Amino acid sequence: MNASIEQRRLQLAERESNARTYARGIDRVISRGELARVYDSDGREYLDCLACAGALPLGHNHPFVQQRVADFLQSGQLQQALDIATPAKLAFVEQLYQALPAGFAEHAKVQFCGPSGSDAVEAALKLFKTATGRRSVLAFQGAYHGMTMGALGMMGNLGPKQHISGYPAEIQFLPFPYAYRSPFGADAADSERLSLAYLENLLSDPESGVNKPAMLLVEPIQGEGGCIPASAEWLRGLREITARHDVPLVMDEVQTGFGRSGDMFAHEWAGIVPDAVILSKAVGGGYPLALVAYHQKYDRWAPGAHAGTFRGNQIALVSGTATLEYLRRPGVLEQVREVGQLLRQRLLALQARFSCIGEVRGRGLMLGVELIDPNGAPDALGHPPANGVLAKALKRACLEHGLILESGGRHGAVMRLLPPLIISADDAEDIVRRFETALASLWPAAPAAASAHAAMAL
Repeated sequence: MNASIEQRRLQLAERESNARTYARGIDRVISRGELARVYDSDGREYLDCLACAGALPLGHNHPFVQQRVADFLQSGQLQQALDIATPAKLAFVEQLYQALPAGFAEHAKVQFCGPSGSDAVEAALKLFKTATGRRSVLAFQGAYHGMTMGALGMMGNLGPKQHISGYPAEIQFLPFPYAYRSPFGADAADSERLSLAYLENLLSDPESGVNKPAMLLVEPIQGEGGCIPASAEWLRGLREITARHDVPLVMDEVQTGFGRSGDMFAHEWAGIVPDAVILSKAVGGGYPLALVAYHQKYDRWAPGAHAGTFRGNQIALVSGTATLEYLRRPGVLEQVREVGQLLRQRLLALQARFSCIGEVRGRGLMLGVELIDPNGAPDALGHPPANGVLAKALKRACLEHGLILESGGRHGAVMRLLPPLIISADDAEDIVRRFETALASLWPAAPAAASAHAAMAL
């Protein structure tokens, strides 16, 4: 690396907060990007399977989006406008309502928030407490909803919470049906059944200890929790129980919204209509934007009950409109599903050869590879030990082999793949080649002959 550039990067690291995260693992100066590829200051190429944690659905500098932004910046329109009506806002809202599922859009109101998913979660918390007059909230173990106080209180990960107090009261955590590490020590079907039974009992038992909640907040695919997809059957069961008990069902689609799962929204494949959907990341097409869309019957808060200076981020409205238009083109989501399935199949083939891969899971282009120590002692529920040490080393090895991805999940042992939604089949093959090369440098693969039968069975 250029000595001057590297010196400045190290100086930046010294000046930045100890709370910085991604820069610790990606110790490069990333100078430019083009769709699914980025380049550092020395010109080295990387396939980007992080895509700004999913906030770049069309990748870096997609020409369809960039041209719209460039035209807007030359138009003389407002760049920030609070919540005042503007041409950019009119166009975005029209496009948003076309993208929302018809059964939901028919009765939907929209609240623009400060431009982060956390702020939209905070808005939902305020809204449903106001609308229902209730105080308790149901969330799930393994959940990630953001880093502000209300959102953090509903997070499953204990790390960011351990030194903080003052969260909203009466947050009750429920077991998520994580098939590979069942909280019940059961198989996938029983885990789902028991999870729903637990919820049913909690809402119907007069001595459950939990007051009737203002909302139930859930990710249809847990993201930071380890790319754990909820089945369509479980989501339908969740909707049936919450509807019967008059508990608003709120979908956190911050990471899954707008095509990531292969459907426009990850809950759609279950055929359900939630009471609210929280959106950020992809909705702004790479620029900061967040909102809550919810059933109009809950629109019972007062003017100014939730506000923020940058909820009128006009550039994000323009880029978001362009992104939604592009994603709604014929064949775009079909390609996400096809390439996602190809990528998953190739990763499953690696699982047959590398004993450290415990599970490959996910939907669309939101995939997780859980790493384990196959020689370690199982825990009390019979689960193999998570291998966060290997995951950390693999993340580094992937970077050295031109692949950017992130880890997450329990003990940081899940390699998370969130590439731009525009990657091709050739890109998917290249991703797996680089991933395999990096993994083989750290863990021995089974001989080809020994793994052939297992690979054919996938």
